[in-house]
Amino acid sequence: MPCPRVLRLLRGGLPRLGWELVRPARGSASAPGAADFNSFVARTNTCGELRSAHVGQEVTLYGWIQYQRQGLFLVLRDFQGLTQIILPQDEAHSHVRKLLSNAPVESVVRVTGIVSSRPPGQENPKMPTGDIEVKVETAEILNSCKKLPFEIKDFIKKSEALRMQYRYLDLRSFQLQYNLRLRSQIVMRMREYLCNLHGFVDVETPTLFKRTPGGAKEFLVPSREAGKFYSLPQSPQQFKQLLMVGGVDRYFQVARCYRDEGSRPDRQPEFTQIDIEMSFVDQAGIQGLIEGLLQYSWPQERGAITTPFPSMTYEEALADYGTDKPDTRFGMKIVDISDILRRSDIQFVQNALSYPHGTVKAICIPQGVRYLKNKDLESLKESAKSQFNQEVMDVICRPDGSLKSLLTKLLGKEQQSELIRALNVQVDDVVLLAAGEHKRVCSALGSLRLESADLLEAAGMTLRDPTAFHFLWVVDFPLFLPKEENPAELESAHHPFTAPHPVDTNLLYSDPTKVRSQHYDLVLNGNEIGGGSIRIHNAEQQRFVLEKVLKEDSEVLSHLLEALEFGAPPHGGIALGLDRLISLIVGAPSIRDVIAFPKSFRGRDLMGNAPDYVTPEELEPYHIQVSWPVAETEAKKN
Repeated sequence: MPCPRVLRLLRGGLPRLGWELVRPARGSASAPGAADFNSFVARTNTCGELRSAHVGQEVTLYGWIQYQRQGLFLVLRDFQGLTQIILPQDEAHSHVRKLLSNAPVESVVRVTGIVSSRPPGQENPKMPTGDIEVKVETAEILNSCKKLPFEIKDFIKKSEALRMQYRYLDLRSFQLQYNLRLRSQIVMRMREYLCNLHGFVDVETPTLFKRTPGGAKEFLVPSREAGKFYSLPQSPQQFKQLLMVGGVDRYFQVARCYRDEGSRPDRQPEFTQIDIEMSFVDQAGIQGLIEGLLQYSWPQERGAITTPFPSMTYEEALADYGTDKPDTRFGMKIVDISDILRRSDIQFVQNALSYPHGTVKAICIPQGVRYLKNKDLESLKESAKSQFNQEVMDVICRPDGSLKSLLTKLLGKEQQSELIRALNVQVDDVVLLAAGEHKRVCSALGSLRLESADLLEAAGMTLRDPTAFHFLWVVDFPLFLPKEENPAELESAHHPFTAPHPVDTNLLYSDPTKVRSQHYDLVLNGNEIGGGSIRIHNAEQQRFVLEKVLKEDSEVLSHLLEALEFGAPPHGGIALGLDRLISLIVGAPSIRDVIAFPKSFRGRDLMGNAPDYVTPEELEPYHIQVSWPVAETEAKKN
């Protein structure tokens, strides 16, 4: 379903983007640079542009039949909107009436007729073309439509699998037409800002490359050399750094990227990013560039965005929101109450605080008593237990202002008052409290904060403004993190080419776990939409990170290490996730709704049935054999 703010705009036709140059009414003076949707084609107008100023003109329209009624009229649709077509009732034009009356819905037709004003009282203010209608004189069925698998209407619910299977039909909907056209306009404006205003060079980098150490799994592409494979790049990371070594100075690309991992609502095996790299730049320079880029390309109908964007460190984000991508549209921040409970006799609290990184923290759910049921609270506590192995206790504020909890009999009046003040607890609020290791406690409460917000809004509370856009820079990430499968080993928090924070450079060689990085993420409404860093431009330092810290084979990156020895300039960059950014702007629940031909949740193309089997003969040139009976196994499954 379209989100409410988009649905409001979709009734009757596509909205005009605030900065879009729109073709004026036929017969009026053309604005310089106005888009002419009718150039090079046989139509005179689109189905969305006719107005009262066109009354009396003969027009030719092409489109799909959206709706028919009793041989009296039909509604014709194209990419720009809808026009009501009046069928002739006189005997002389009976063949035209019969032709259009018998045409199935979604058939493609051409109609020629005279634009007329609608009779008084029959105007439709919800349609941009609602003041006029076209009285058809001649018509032609260009292609008849067979029975549809679903209706081409935004308010009709369709399963995602069916939408993916018949994507070419789904694309006819106003919602997807709007999403794709908005995406196109935003990319155009971004290109204009970067290339025309700031001297960036649009460079296409190779899709076939070699494996990059660390990061997500890459797709392999066989070659005709036995045992040798290409990799599809996760990003053009190495190439854009090499372009800086080559003196390009400012690089930009709308880059196609690939990751061999399971799809999620905000992930696809193939995706698009706005990829940027600059020489002789620092973190502030990259942030200023991106803020200007987004401000320049932002659709006016979404409201102005204010720069500079606020910023917080990784540690602040984790402590206050329990995540490195905070949704700052609402409060419910995590509050440290360790000092308040340190003097208590609560055993599990004392146990937690006895460890080096022990802490006690809490969040306050506003009006939780009114909006949440007991099963909701139990579900929240179970979620913390199953996902984070973290116990959580609830505290309820009664109508008289007193606290109800298993803890209250172990807390004095003064401590309860301090707790109420620290969390700003009001009547009917619910407090969720957790004690334990700092990062685990923060992560658990950060997750419960978001789950609670979902539950409150599902119950009717307005908490997060769906029309608001809250940007945030998160900076000062750790350069390295312990590997999840082996905490004694380290991996890059961003990627192995990220430079250490200048203040922490010496720690790189003595205690790399304490090194902060020059890595920065851009967050929008709790979603990471971009990430970048200042790069290591010194070959010796890059080799040390790869070999000594990450224990990687530096030979895989010998080409890059050698390039850094030939006078590589200081450089840095960023990549914006275009799919995710557009999906947030239009309020789509998934990035699949802003991609023309996306993969399914499991990474399959349901329309073309890909991936698919190939014959042994096709595999032979690549020296590959399938070692188990694929066809037989699949047959048994079915």
